[in-house]
Order: sequence, then C-alpha cells, then structure tokens
Amino acid sequence: MTDCADFGGVLPSIHTSIPGPGSLAMAEELARFESPNVTYLADNFPVFWDEARGCNVRDVDGNIFVDLTAAFAVTAAGHGHPGIVEAITRQAEKLVHGMGDVHPPAVKVKLLRRLAEIAPGELNRTILANSGAEAVEAALKTMAIATGRSRVLAFEGSYHGLTLGALSVSGRADFQRPFAGQLAPLALLTPFPRGVENNPAEDEQRGADALREIEGVLDRAEAEGDPVGGILAECIQGRGGDIVPPASFLPGLRRICDQRGILLILDEIYTGFGRTGRLFACQRWGVTPDLLVVGKALTGGMPFAACIGTDAVMEAWPRSKGEALHTSTFLGHPLGCAAALASMDIIIRGRLSDRAEVEGAYARDRLRSALRDVPGVGEVRGLGLMIGVELLDPSTGEPDPGRAGRVVVGALQQGVLMLSGGTAGNVLSLSPPLVIPRALLDYGLMVIEKLLRERD
Repeated sequence: MTDCADFGGVLPSIHTSIPGPGSLAMAEELARFESPNVTYLADNFPVFWDEARGCNVRDVDGNIFVDLTAAFAVTAAGHGHPGIVEAITRQAEKLVHGMGDVHPPAVKVKLLRRLAEIAPGELNRTILANSGAEAVEAALKTMAIATGRSRVLAFEGSYHGLTLGALSVSGRADFQRPFAGQLAPLALLTPFPRGVENNPAEDEQRGADALREIEGVLDRAEAEGDPVGGILAECIQGRGGDIVPPASFLPGLRRICDQRGILLILDEIYTGFGRTGRLFACQRWGVTPDLLVVGKALTGGMPFAACIGTDAVMEAWPRSKGEALHTSTFLGHPLGCAAALASMDIIIRGRLSDRAEVEGAYARDRLRSALRDVPGVGEVRGLGLMIGVELLDPSTGEPDPGRAGRVVVGALQQGVLMLSGGTAGNVLSLSPPLVIPRALLDYGLMVIEKLLRERD
C-alpha cells in the first residue's frame, strides 16, 4: 500500500510473490550468461531492478520497495536525483568522452578544483579513478613513490576492493584465499578496535590497547629491515560490520604517522560525503590524512572515485613527459565529473550530513529500544545513517549469519531492501539514502523489528 502520490517517496507496494515471475525469468537467463560467482541466485532472491527514484526501487514485476541500502551507499541524495541526472544529460549533449591525461575535458579541471575546496586540511591534489579499488591502488602507489616503501599496516576485517592490489591490503581472508598465489605481501594486519559508545573509560582503554599493538607491529617491521610506508584504515569499517573505533583511535594513528614519518591513508569510499553525519567521517575526530580515498556517493551513481593528497605527498610523483605512470582510458570521464560536481553540491547545500546525523541517531535509538529484550540481538551501532545490527546465537554468543540472511529475505518479501555484512555475515547493515523520509525509515525499521521478534 502507498501513502504518497509520487514514486520516489512511497511505502512499499507488493503485488506478486517475491521474487516475481519477471525476476525469476531474468535470474534464469542471467545464470546462462554471467559467471556463476557474481550474482547470488536462489528461489527467494534477488529481484531485478527496473527503475529507481528517491528512496524507492521498482522491480521488473512492478513491485515497489523502500531502499535501506542506497545501492551500496552510493545514492546519498536519492536515486535518480534530478540535479544529478540533469548535469549528466547536459554534459552528454556536449562531450561524452575526452582524453583525460592528454587533452583533458574542461569539466575535469572544475572537479579537481572543487575537490580541493571541500576536502579537509591541505588535501589539494587528486588522482581520479573509475572505482574505489582503483583509487586505493593509486594511494598505495603514491605512498610507495613518496616514502620509498611498499608495505602498509592495515586492519583485520577491512575491505578496500577486490582488484589484486586492493585485495592485497584488505583484511578479508575469505576474499583473498582463492588468489593467494597472486597477491603481493604488502600488508601487515592488526585488529581493528571496536569502540564502546557509553563507557568512556573502556573506550579509551580499547583505543590505547590498539595503538600500543600498532606501535609494536611497526617496531618489529623496522627491526626486520622492512618498515612500512603508511597506515591504511577505514574511519568506520563498512563491510566489516559497521564498526566504529574508539574516540582516540584515528587521532592516535595520526600521531603515530607524524612521529614515524609515514603516511596516513584513510579509505572514506563508504563513509564520505555525509554518510556518518559529517561531510567526511575523519572530521568527526579532527583528523586529516595524507591521502584520502573517496567514491560511491561522490557521484551518486556513476562509476567514479578519487585519491586526494597533500601537495607535499603528491609532488613526489614525477611530472608527466607524455606517458603517465598511473592513468587509464576513462580517467576524468566527463559524465563522472559532471555527476560528481552536482552530487557534492546537492549534499553540501542540502546539509545532508546534518540530516544523516539526526535521522541516524533516531534510528539507532529506536532499534535499541525496540530490540533491547530480543534474544540474539547484540550491538546496534554506527554513526549517522551507517548502522549495523549485530545478530548472535542466543545460546553460544557466536555470530548468527543464518538469521541475518533470513531477515534480509523476509524484509525483501515485505518490500524493504537491505543487506547483511560483517566478516561473519551476521550484521544487518543499513545505509539508506540520506534524504529518506521519516515515514519510510519507520516502515523499514518496523519490518526489521518485527522479523527479529519472530521465532525462527
């Protein structure tokens, strides 16, 4: 049933079984033509999207869903925002493709200037990319050029992408295992600490313990003659389970990097552009990295990303003499540049980070209250509209990915799109568009609460 006149801000409208006949037929065809590893197919999953507006998605059977994923946190300003669509259309009418590192499109210069204006601190120089993983690799190359060192300290549970370079520095053995022989030994992994929201003393202790462990890892690497060039971290672990670190953690990483003369690289592909209640999550802790990696909501829907660095770090790259050491055919793609300029303007002018702060606090408070006595519900955590609900086996306290999967499928059948995450797959991960109306947010939360209260 819907309660709004315009598709984009309506409650779910489900009139077929889920998946419907159209989605089931498309799944059968997809299975014939796509690598079997790419898309998970089952009798009850997925639905195939046909159209999306605002906070709604319509599938090929005409069912309308509320989106609590923002399509992997990309559509911060909502699906198909008119301002972004108009910017892409205008640009496409003028120039669809340029020669980004030879004869650059003019819009590329506008984007680079704008990124320098809004990035924190003295982050003024950018390498543009086509995906988050590619931008991470640009950061790793920059670190190597600037420091003369290739190794990086990274964190267990981290996710930085699935290309071979980015995968080498991710903390996910499940993704790495099949390709172990192809991965470079770049990363020294250490645990990512979990903050304690309402216990400052415990939060401080966890931060101090983690930083002490990091110092030890760096000391051992230096003693073995293979010191690291930088520390790579997500401000909040996204696919790792929406884990917020202790308050002292990022400032401590900044201090360690400054003392040792190494680079701090922050991956804000997921958290950047308002998601956590700040334009960039690192601003919450007053920390500016040497290299900042962004993507996803940067464009609101186009494949585009960036690695932004300080002048001092980026000047380590040699000047181009006609062949760039790091580039690609679609670098600075005009449509991506236009979408990024529009998306950033919409997020900043619309104060969507402030909205994420308010609506995220409301959602976490509501879930904590509603689920306080529900067996098997662990932490409800996050910042802004980046929220994780941890599910545990009530009898053992171990992660319960099966229950998370059942909730995701049950929500889909009731018209709510959501994801599970965490290294064990036991965290319900919520990242709706930052413009989601309270009525739609409430409906999604009601469905989650109802499903978690049901006995399996």
